[in-house]
Amino acid sequence: MKLDGRRESNNVEDRRGMSGGAKAGLGGIGGIIIIALMTFLGGGDLGDVISNVAQESMTEEVVTDGNYTPSAEEEELAHFAKQILAGTEDVWTKIFKENGLNYEPPKLVLFSNAVRSACGNATSSTGPFYCSGDQTVYIDLSFFSSMQEELGGGGDFAYAYVIAHEVGHHVQYLLGTLNEAHSQMDRVSETEANKISVRLELQADFYAGIWAHYDNKMFGSLEDGDIEEGLDIASKIGDDYLQKQAQGYEVPESFNHGRSEWRVRWLKKGLTTGDLSQGDTFKPAYGNF
Repeated sequence: MKLDGRRESNNVEDRRGMSGGAKAGLGGIGGIIIIALMTFLGGGDLGDVISNVAQESMTEEVVTDGNYTPSAEEEELAHFAKQILAGTEDVWTKIFKENGLNYEPPKLVLFSNAVRSACGNATSSTGPFYCSGDQTVYIDLSFFSSMQEELGGGGDFAYAYVIAHEVGHHVQYLLGTLNEAHSQMDRVSETEANKISVRLELQADFYAGIWAHYDNKMFGSLEDGDIEEGLDIASKIGDDYLQKQAQGYEVPESFNHGRSEWRVRWLKKGLTTGDLSQGDTFKPAYGNF
């Protein structure tokens, strides 16, 4: 991606080197553990969104690791993440304004090892997530290395897709989609709740594509091979792919993020059309994505 000269977002809190413990369980959909693919058997994947639900009490103090020193590579990734977040701010502010709405950007928290959020405590193995309780995206930058090592996919646009997908969940929150979906999930069976979750995740993929479309239009940010990077990683984070990697077969009723082909299709749809009106993943019959 071409990001030279692009601004960094100011909506970033750097908590690397701090630890908030990991006592409280995360609410909502669950988490990702790329390093241990077996975790996916119980649900969880890139782009999880965590609702603002009641949590166990968190009494641990935040501990600062005085020995923590980020590597040059990590600092470069931090700079990159701040630039991508700034790009999402520019794009979604414009889109919301054109639709008579006001965009309130999310905060991004960079952490290492463990972090405390309004939705509970998490560790690095949770992967990137969005907490609607504090309207914040959380990410341990080591996740990007895990993408390369465990999934064999990466590159700057693939990393940007991760961040843009999480911001997509924030867009859902602002539009009311997220709360409505979670309300529905609370009233149905686990299998039906998983289907609603799939629709949420596919729409966040679509919104990531929308961001890429307009970021490129506004800043000329995409280079040759970028789109292929994004579609490649999208193909490797479908529930079917991950379950087959972990156990050799898939369990469709446990899907909560969608098949690889669905994720690729919705990311590509947003990227190629730039048409927000085409992003209703709740309208098609389930499976007809």
